[in-house]
Amino acid sequence: MTFNATDFSRALLDPDCVVGGLRSHDGSDCQSRFSVYRNNVCVSLVDALADTFSVVQALVGDEFFRAMALVFVRAHPPKTRILAHYGDEFAAFIEGFEPASGLPYLADVARLEYARVQSYHATDATPLPQTELTTLLTNPDARVALDPSLYVITSNFAAFSLWAAHQGALDLHTVDTQQPESWVVYRVQFEVQTQQIPKASAAFLEALQHGETLLAAIGIAQNVDAAFALTETLALLVNQSLIVTPSL
Repeated sequence: MTFNATDFSRALLDPDCVVGGLRSHDGSDCQSRFSVYRNNVCVSLVDALADTFSVVQALVGDEFFRAMALVFVRAHPPKTRILAHYGDEFAAFIEGFEPASGLPYLADVARLEYARVQSYHATDATPLPQTELTTLLTNPDARVALDPSLYVITSNFAAFSLWAAHQGALDLHTVDTQQPESWVVYRVQFEVQTQQIPKASAAFLEALQHGETLLAAIGIAQNVDAAFALTETLALLVNQSLIVTPSL
């Protein structure tokens, strides 16, 4: 039986897949040795998920998390060698994972945690010079380029508060998990910041990220909340240098 590289890759994550053509120098059982190798691969990927989604793990417990993560790993092989990017589909997977259905906020906690890792590794960008900000922000037809490290998330649940409670910022017992929340994640130098914002502000920022003009983004935000706090939202962008020079 000849060696098949495709079967080898599939068998790394699928215990039911048998690899043909394996040989050992001492005549030992290749399938048993490959099983050990497969286990090490799966464990390393589960460990990578545990590093990224530490609050998700804390919410469900180590045993449940590792069992859930292993199911994910076997269905979702890495797309890149960089393990920091592994898990981009984990939140969506959690939403459809029946044993976790009793924790509807869990997927959004995962989205927050993944965004924090991606924000940290985001491409550097040049903040727009102060002299150009006034001109830009007083032009209703302007399109505003935002820092690549900025992530905006809106949840029907108190995912931000759950995450904050596990950072020691809130008492977990006071968190109303059914309270909708929105927040931003962004990087300042080498430190990732996570900040709760109003839903209308989140809608405004998402509109800008999608290429809407300043005026159109304001309209979208005001449809969410007529009392949209434009000044405070722009102050966040300016004070944290999140408005950047557009890439060519």
